[in-house]
Amino acid sequence: MTSCHGAGDPIKKVAIFGGTHGNELTGVFLVKHWLENGTEIQRTGLEVKPFITNPRAVKRCTRYVDCDLNRVFDPENLGKEMSEDLPYEVRRAQEINHLFGPKDSEDSYDIIFDLHNTTSNMGCTLILEDSRNDFLIQMFHYIKMSLAPLPCYVYLIEHPSLKYATARSIAKYAVGIEVGPQPQGVLRADILDQMRKMIKHALDFIHNFNEGKEFPPCAIEVYKIMEKVDYPRNKSGEIAAIIHPKLQAVTHTEHRCGGHPLVLR
Repeated sequence: MTSCHGAGDPIKKVAIFGGTHGNELTGVFLVKHWLENGTEIQRTGLEVKPFITNPRAVKRCTRYVDCDLNRVFDPENLGKEMSEDLPYEVRRAQEINHLFGPKDSEDSYDIIFDLHNTTSNMGCTLILEDSRNDFLIQMFHYIKMSLAPLPCYVYLIEHPSLKYATARSIAKYAVGIEVGPQPQGVLRADILDQMRKMIKHALDFIHNFNEGKEFPPCAIEVYKIMEKVDYPRNKSGEIAAIIHPKLQAVTHTEHRCGGHPLVLR
């Protein structure tokens, strides 16, 4: 079990990233809206900065221009000498690291929420990279309880030795938010409303934490990938089957991930 109270350092700087993948439009729409009118994301004593991470990809409505922006925030790419010969996303990653980092430093933003969509029917999903992080476990529990009865899943991608190279990895606390199903290049009102509520509840939690509120012990259920199952293929390697109609609209996590309760001490 884990408990959490505001005795630690307060959260001061929060960023909300949209458009890390330029064809995932919910985050793009919300960030652009908040850049024009950010009243709903402001909290007393908290700096909240909405930010379009990959504007060129957003303009083209494509996932990326030269390479995936969400895979290049590693020491090698961030340490390269700035040059026009570098892929656009590597140059952009260095700019973002300068604005919100530097990564792994005391000056980096406290929290980055990175907003994503998926074509998978996995509903509201929070991405957790550290099962021992009491602060994030409590935040995720608060969001889940606040959204109920709307389901909210927690996807654990923890790796004992891997250093993540995602855009959100710049921050001290990295939070991925993924909501689907939504086709690429399309905006759905219901998906937008769900993501908007997730951000609201997350910011409310931070505000309560900064005010010194103590949160009771909690446990959350998390999902992690157990195996990957490919489509049946013919001798040429081409896909030879499609999803059965009875499975097409079933929640992604029910069939592709294994779930277990995460109880923290």
